[in-house]
Amino acid sequence: MSSPAVKWEYLTAPLLIHNTKAILDNFGQDGWELVTVTAGANAEQLVAFFKRPVQQ
Repeated sequence: MSSPAVKWEYLTAPLLIHNTKAILDNFGQDGWELVTVTAGANAEQLVAFFKRPVQQ
């Protein structure tokens, strides 16, 4: 018997370059897993994509 598929919720958040570790630590403490980081609208801006299992 297979287990049910995990359902995920997603979050996109700006990531400030000068405070990256603190921001990522805060999201991690809330159960968010970092998926990827991409460039934002300019060189000073990053966008982080997170996921976590949906709480039933």
